[in-house]
Amino acid sequence: MQLKFFITGVAGFIAYHLAKRILVENPEIKVIGFDNLNDYYDVRLKHARLDNLRKYDNFTFMQGDLSDKTMINAIFEEYRPEFVVNLAAQAGVRYSITNPQAFINSNIVGFFNIIEACRHYTPTHLVYASSSSVYGANKKTPYSTDNKTDSPISLYAATKKSNELLAYSYAKLYDIKITGLRFFTVYGEYGRPDMAYYSFTEKMVKSEPIQLFNYGDMYRDFTYIDDIIEGVIRVIKKPPESDENGTCHKLYNIGNSKPERLTLFVDTLERVLLEEGLISVFTVRELLPMQQGDVYQTFADIEDLERDFGFTPSTSLESGLRQFVKWYKSYTKARELNA
Repeated sequence: MQLKFFITGVAGFIAYHLAKRILVENPEIKVIGFDNLNDYYDVRLKHARLDNLRKYDNFTFMQGDLSDKTMINAIFEEYRPEFVVNLAAQAGVRYSITNPQAFINSNIVGFFNIIEACRHYTPTHLVYASSSSVYGANKKTPYSTDNKTDSPISLYAATKKSNELLAYSYAKLYDIKITGLRFFTVYGEYGRPDMAYYSFTEKMVKSEPIQLFNYGDMYRDFTYIDDIIEGVIRVIKKPPESDENGTCHKLYNIGNSKPERLTLFVDTLERVLLEEGLISVFTVRELLPMQQGDVYQTFADIEDLERDFGFTPSTSLESGLRQFVKWYKSYTKARELNA
């Protein structure tokens, strides 16, 4: 019987890279991808990701919305996936302030539909995306999964914390093996245009000023996409054991565990863009106060990840940004030719 993976948000950044790696390395595995292809950012990028995945015979794409319970149940009934990876979510801390309904529909109702389907169809392992945003106003660093996460400072963070609570209760009540992953500032090829590194790149190339909040005094645990995917793959292969309460639910941080100052990040990106010939002048930087919903720093404690999976992210900031810039140069050139 063919092994099946159901991956939601497959036209999105992380899920695309996960699906591609599985398809490339395991042609005998069937990957069912799911996405609603919304226009939160440029849909052309989502279609470009999908076009790459459609090259593989063992890939099937289903377009729909996580809030459509009937469709989710129908997919589980038809394919009965052994592994479910829920990476679909409405993202964006600032966007959650202006469009909260989108976050409730996708991150709360949608996640509930996935976890309910898992209750009835009992996959081997459900892995879902949480976020470093759940640490909110937590001042204790590095952020450990043992830290309290009761002070979310954005609706996005609150929805992710809700996912973790739902997952734990379902794991306890219905004996489902579930793992949640708190991602830390993921960047890389085919990334999200709303993320700072991508929007900075676009503005630098257009010789437009960039905005640095909290006057540039911010730190982020930038984590390269290949490191993230390696960690996710290892987690998928190893469902959690029961905890002291007899519950098979586990949370892990996946981050570089090395926060970088925002100004250093911009300096590095600018230098790589100069070396790759995408810009010829230095960028004007506008220093602004902290934005609502932002945090001063993110810093992942990954001791559990290292202990349980023998894995530590290893890509340097410069190496990761150089890979991204080379891809960006190629992608934008191809987009211009096809315009």
